Amino acid sequence: MAPPQTPPRQAPAHPPLPRHLQLAVVGHVEWVEFLWVDHLPGPGEILRASASLQQPAGGGAVVAAQMAKLVGSAQFFTALGRDELGERALAELQALGLEVHVAWREAPTRRAVSFIDSDSERSITVIGERLSPSAADPLPWERLASCDGVFLTAADPAAVRLARRAKLLAATPRLGLETLQAAAVQLDALVGSALDPSEQLPPGALDPAPKITVATEGARGGYTVPGGRFAALERGAPLGDTYGAGDSFAAGFSAGLAAGFSREQALALGCRCGAACIDGRGAYAGQLKL
Repeated sequence: MAPPQTPPRQAPAHPPLPRHLQLAVVGHVEWVEFLWVDHLPGPGEILRASASLQQPAGGGAVVAAQMAKLVGSAQFFTALGRDELGERALAELQALGLEVHVAWREAPTRRAVSFIDSDSERSITVIGERLSPSAADPLPWERLASCDGVFLTAADPAAVRLARRAKLLAATPRLGLETLQAAAVQLDALVGSALDPSEQLPPGALDPAPKITVATEGARGGYTVPGGRFAALERGAPLGDTYGAGDSFAAGFSAGLAAGFSREQALALGCRCGAACIDGRGAYAGQLKL
């Protein structure tokens, strides 16, 4: 059970991130079409979108892009379909400042549609199978050993064990319970959403247990185990949309831990990243840049 809620707060201070911090993400990409609508369609209803946007996104890409904006660059190990969308995704991810290592698949690049309603909340439908990099792919896995921090959103158990060579290893529960159990490594942080059943694992499901587990609750903040509750930041700017806010939080929190921040300092940076992301439209426009 989550501890009692605490009210929103001003952004607390945290140390600057060292620019030489080496960060990487092993994860997935989805080609996302964002549609801004007044509300989600009801049965038989036809809606007109007021705006649209297409870009490569998904949890892995969003975490990697936010890390790159924090420290200047980040590596991204991923898998893409050998198709037009895969090629476009690679070009746009590189334009975001990422060093992308791609395992090409003879399968379609996964797509998604994100509806953004008048409350700026997103609802997502995915199309196709998630493509994940694996340890058998000819990628420069040895480079993970020299990383200060690695975040996982999609990988096989052997790739998880390769990533464990980094100084700090964090992951989302979306990586999958079976994958995490088969990898049998200790995570420094498991970062998920208490509002999303797909980002929750049964208590005691991982052995060894993560050193710290984070459960976010949107505007209500969230809590860590161990540690207790943390508050969301007070917001003055209007909402863009909530897509990517949780992943941006995970990027900031993990980067803070990789830099040696305390729990409170890492949470402060994570909350800043999550709040900033909400101010932009799409996955990247509002992300915090230091």
